[in-house]
Amino acid sequence: MPKQIIIAEQHQLAAVFWEDQIQELVVATGNHQVGDIYLGVVENVLPGIDAAFVNIGDPDRNGFIHVTDLGPLRLKRRSGAITELLTPQQKVLVQVMKEPTGNKGPRLTGNISLPGRYLVLMPYGRGVNLSRRIKSESERNRLRALAILIKPSGMGVLVRTEAEGRAEEAIMEDLENLQKQWEAVQLEATSTRAPALLNRDDDFIQRVLRDMYTADVNRIVVDSSTAVKRVKQHLLSWSGGQAPEGVLIDHHRDRMPILAYFRVNAAIREALKPRVDLPSGGYIIIEPTEALTVIDVNSGSFTRSATARETVLWTNCEAATEIARQLRLRNLAGVIVVDFIDMDTRRDQLQVLEHFNQALKEDKARPQIAQLSELGLVELTRKRQGQNIYELFGKACATCGGLGHLVHLPGEVEAEALETLAPIPSPTERSIPEFPEPVELSPENDQELDLLNHPSYQERGAVNNRRRRRRRIDDPVIREEPITRGVNRVISVSSNFDAITEAEVSTSGVEKPQLVKFAQEKEPPELVRV
Repeated sequence: MPKQIIIAEQHQLAAVFWEDQIQELVVATGNHQVGDIYLGVVENVLPGIDAAFVNIGDPDRNGFIHVTDLGPLRLKRRSGAITELLTPQQKVLVQVMKEPTGNKGPRLTGNISLPGRYLVLMPYGRGVNLSRRIKSESERNRLRALAILIKPSGMGVLVRTEAEGRAEEAIMEDLENLQKQWEAVQLEATSTRAPALLNRDDDFIQRVLRDMYTADVNRIVVDSSTAVKRVKQHLLSWSGGQAPEGVLIDHHRDRMPILAYFRVNAAIREALKPRVDLPSGGYIIIEPTEALTVIDVNSGSFTRSATARETVLWTNCEAATEIARQLRLRNLAGVIVVDFIDMDTRRDQLQVLEHFNQALKEDKARPQIAQLSELGLVELTRKRQGQNIYELFGKACATCGGLGHLVHLPGEVEAEALETLAPIPSPTERSIPEFPEPVELSPENDQELDLLNHPSYQERGAVNNRRRRRRRIDDPVIREEPITRGVNRVISVSSNFDAITEAEVSTSGVEKPQLVKFAQEKEPPELVRV
């Protein structure tokens, strides 16, 4: 299947596409990333929970380490309380295993591990381990024998899936690079004042290729020419100096930004929504909570199957495939409960579970299905790997505080309504009205203009003005006329009655005058209140 990797190094974001559909995201968070190695200082030890808080340079939150994650310190004493292993102000070498979330600091471990392309070096580990995804028994024996021969004394080695079928020289070169990296960490720890960051994978492109590049990737798109060179350099070093076959390394040169061109931002925006539509017409609802993540499956408008049983089975299988993708895309972790549509037979339930299990095998976080409860709920767990999509690209609503709904209590409706009213701008904030330009009269209207300016005509106009003023004072109908709320019409007449200006005055005080020209009349127009 066609698979491509989109790398926006400028934004420290990468996306993996499979069949033109986004599958996973890689984002550099900047602070306390998984894999960072620190020289920390123990702040306080909590014997009640066999844990300690370690200062790693964050003024707001300390890191948390459990007694089971102390690594080399715990090897010195097989038993005993944590107070016998750690003391306040003690320096410890730790690594971030879980990024901070909310008010919780990062989860730390003393079991340091340095990941490479084909191997993972564990300085405080023991023995040789192989990836479970390597299925060939002969290949497993070859890699195990090679790892035993080249493994440094007193360290452990994990052989990754990418080592399958690779030459011995490439694997040995990868191990040499990891040993040099560990020596640099040790040297930095002896010459640096704690707390301090000792090692971080700052090369974003190397990290993306190391974790996401596989043999089925046929295209890599980057946002700069220097990134193209670095991608080629990494691939050449991993393949023993030979250019990989079947991979197109492309430089995005379009005027549209790379994230917008490949609709990565649009996919992230959709992933932040709870509802996900299925191709057949059904949909799923994903609701993460503090304790667990709940996923509900609904048939929606899907009615194309011949029977109700086929509709339920098809929708559940389709939802299982989409849920597996959403778990990777949203990076959901912890306890996850899926409420599939109720199935009548045990055979259908097992078929959906098998389909779901196959879809989850593509996930590197190794989700594990626990059970199918009596209520038909599928329970599974997924290992946490970095922050989820809500923590990376979302924040709590300033109005509801993240509740998802507004609170309306008795007696607070009027107060809330007053708060939501738009403030009335002050006179200084009101915009100055723009009056229209004077209208130029054509030569055909010269005769009309002469008539309006005639002295006898102006005298008649003055008399009529006095009559109208007296009539408006004496007329009770005009005095009792209701005032239109919100809009007042103001009409002004020039001395020679050649034009009338009508302006609508809104509540904001902004006038938008319109110039209305009267046709030729024998008598001047009367002033009418609208």
